[in-house]
Formats: sequence, structure tokens, C-alpha cells
Amino acid sequence: MSSYLCAIGTANPPHRIPQLQIADFMAGALQLDEAGTRKLRALYRVSGIGQRYTVLPDYGRTNGSYEFFANTPDLEPFPSVGQRMAEYRRQALPLSVQAAQDCLSQVPEVAMGSITHLITVSCTGMYAPGLDIELVAALQLPSHVQRTCVNFMGCYAAVNALKLADAFCRANEEARVLVVCTELCTLHFQKSTEEDHLVSNALFGDGSAAVLVQARPRVVGPSLALTAFHCGLEPDGHADMAWHINDFGFEMTLSSYVPRMIKQGIGRLTAGLLADLPVQLADIRAFAIHPGGRKILESIEQALGLTTHDNRFAYQVLRDYGNMSSATVLFVMRELLRTLTPADTGAPVLSFAFGPGLTLEAMLLTVAWGAEPPLEIQHNAEQLKNAAILPA
Repeated sequence: MSSYLCAIGTANPPHRIPQLQIADFMAGALQLDEAGTRKLRALYRVSGIGQRYTVLPDYGRTNGSYEFFANTPDLEPFPSVGQRMAEYRRQALPLSVQAAQDCLSQVPEVAMGSITHLITVSCTGMYAPGLDIELVAALQLPSHVQRTCVNFMGCYAAVNALKLADAFCRANEEARVLVVCTELCTLHFQKSTEEDHLVSNALFGDGSAAVLVQARPRVVGPSLALTAFHCGLEPDGHADMAWHINDFGFEMTLSSYVPRMIKQGIGRLTAGLLADLPVQLADIRAFAIHPGGRKILESIEQALGLTTHDNRFAYQVLRDYGNMSSATVLFVMRELLRTLTPADTGAPVLSFAFGPGLTLEAMLLTVAWGAEPPLEIQHNAEQLKNAAILPA
């Protein structure tokens, strides 16, 4: 029995800020001189990012009229972890609700009351009672819905959530699993000129993605069967990608060696995923790769012989949203789903995501296509016809 990813909904905060405008904010906040500002703007220009979304309007301002940061030249006193978590708690729920509603609006045959499992994913904020319980109330899910939280795993966490959803559906063919990944990365800006912090400040944005997984495909339109998973670790990268809670937010370590390590390990990861499957890399024409950064995408292309066209969905998401941690790979899958047609039925899709550890996650998905209206929709249409609301 397979499980199927049947719909993907997304949401972003209202503040969409061009990348170079964020660079100007950063240069001011770090009090860089002219040479430092020039180097910082060059870093932002080559990032492959055109704009990012944030819950904080401050990143689009350079005149000191800030709402979250202090209105001082050096932003002191700098926001504490407590202040950042309070903002996370205020902002995460409405964004998550928007993504979940967008997801379920695509499958009108699925009622909120039929959701059996809720999985929430985040590495950028935590509190209890948490986002999972608040979502139950906000979405009017059954109070007995089974809740699971996947916290603090970083950019690959959506893959672990899909593994859980797959297991739930294989154990119970009536399971309907709602996965919600919400990341407010921009809350954790670090006022530091260390290379790791400069790079992470240049990459991350805010967003939420929700997916519905169930034991049968959609009856209308495309679904993605969750065919296989494989996890790899590159222990040499243990210190090169990390995520720590410190006094002034969560601090990201993202060294320049990460693309090289992913390049070294991606071939083994792919071989391990496909080892027992009747699929070879040469058979795969569709890819949904987490855009951890432009250099990471280029390294994967070099290692696997892919083209920028193969990776076009990842580049599109990187350009339009930046890296939104766990939600990002689901944004990439959404862009891929939009391009599928019935002719793609049975086509394999290869997906990767990466995070602390250095962890490399791989998924193989298979395109499924439904063409019959759901029984619920047929029934509703028949009722409307009988009421003379629709023409016969």
C-alpha cells in the first residue's frame, strides 16, 4: 500500500523585500564602512535571491523607524530570545492557518473533520501549549486528532514529517494526515560580521507550507506517491552546519565547506535510495531539490550531471523566497506539481533536503493522476441539479 501527497498549500508574511534592500539594512545594522558595505552587497547580488518575505517590516527600512529592533544606530539593546519567541508565537499561527486552508481548498472532498493526524514542523520557534494545539482550535479539527511535533531539525525536517505521514497511512488506510511546516527564520538575525552569520543573514526568509497525505491519490488531478526514502550522514560536516539557541536568538553555522560536502555525498545518497528500486538516475526527469543556496544547487548538478533546467523549480523558489528552512522543499514541490499533466503519470520525481549533521535526505516520488470527480462532489452536483440550481 502506498501513501500519496495530494495537495500543497503555501503562505508568506506580507512584507516582501528586495534582496539588495535587505543588504542596505544589514550594512547599517552592522555599521559597515564603505568597503564592507560594497562586499556585503556583492554577497547579496550573487546569492540567486531576488526577494524574501519576513514578518518584520524593519528589514525594508534604513531610517531607524523600526518596530521590532531598537531605534538606535547599533540596534541595542538587541532583542532577546524571549522577545523573538513572543513574536514567533504571535505570527506563526495565522501564517500556518493560511497555508493549511490553501492546501485543503485544493481537495474539497476532504473535510476538516476527517483529518486524523496533524504534524507540525518548525526549527525557528517553540512554545507549549504549542502551534499544534492552536491549529486544532483555529482549523476546527477534531479534538482527538493525533498530534506530532517535529522540532529543531532544520531544513530537512519536512522529509521526516513526510516519513511519519507515510507510516501513519500505511498503518491505517483511512488516515488523512495534515503536515504544516512554518518557519520564521528572519526573527533570528545575528548582528555579527562572522562569515557564517553574514551568509545566513543573506539566505533565509519566512514562510509556511502545508501538505495533505493520505492512503489514496486525489481523484482529480495530480498526486505524488511517496515511493521511497533514504537518509545519509556526512559526519565530517558535523560542525559545518549547525543550529544553536543562544542569548540573542538561534544562531546558524553554515560554513563554505557545506556545498563541497554535499557534492561528495549526494552520489552515495542517490545510489542508496535507488538501490532496490526499478528506477535509475537516467530515468528521472523531474527534480524537487531543497535550495539551501545557489552553490549547493550547483554542486548537486555537477555531481549528478543535472542541468539548471532540471533544477529550475529550486532556482525559482530560491529567487522568489530565499531559503525558508523546512518549508522550502515543499514550495519546490508545489511549483513542480503545477506543471504536471496526465502524460506524466508514472514519472519518478527525485527530491533532496539537507540540514545539521550534516544530514542528507532523499525521496523518490511517483506521479499519479486522478480523473474522476470525488463521490462527494458528484453527490453535491446531483443535489444542485435536482434543486434546479445547475442546468441539466
